[in-house]
Amino acid sequence: MLETVVEYETGWQTAGYDLVEHPDGSTKRYYWSELATAVVVVARAGEDLLLVEQYRPTVRNTQLELPAGIVESGESYTAAGRRELREETGFEADSLSLLGEVQCTTGLLRHTRGFVFAEGLEPVGQDLDDNEYLVPRTVPVDEAVGVVRSPPTNDATLEGVLLAREEGLL
Repeated sequence: MLETVVEYETGWQTAGYDLVEHPDGSTKRYYWSELATAVVVVARAGEDLLLVEQYRPTVRNTQLELPAGIVESGESYTAAGRRELREETGFEADSLSLLGEVQCTTGLLRHTRGFVFAEGLEPVGQDLDDNEYLVPRTVPVDEAVGVVRSPPTNDATLEGVLLAREEGLL
């Protein structure tokens, strides 16, 4: 690594490149984008999986997704998951457990995502941010994999459902 250059920063993303020297002496810029650590919540409500429906301007469509958000400073994945679940869906979880942590799109991103499983849900009312327009939806657990594999979908939702299924939770 010869140098790291930050080319721009926003409130939620930093981007730049690392200048790397290869074993043969050549150099190359490896561009990256750094995002805040996030949590994704797989929430089971009895025989249903709790999702949120939202429009994603970036990909110009509405998707069913697992609740998710940024892990705030000092928060654990489970604490962030509890908060995001309550804010986005209006449900409080009786228990949350960590399913796993992954680094995402490692050829381009510096982004870590934790997945938590939540159960024992009780309604408490949504507390959405000003720019969030989310509608809670449920799908039967036995249909969850098929639903989240159907376009349009996203990686975090598919990964979370598959992790939970692999753990025998769905």
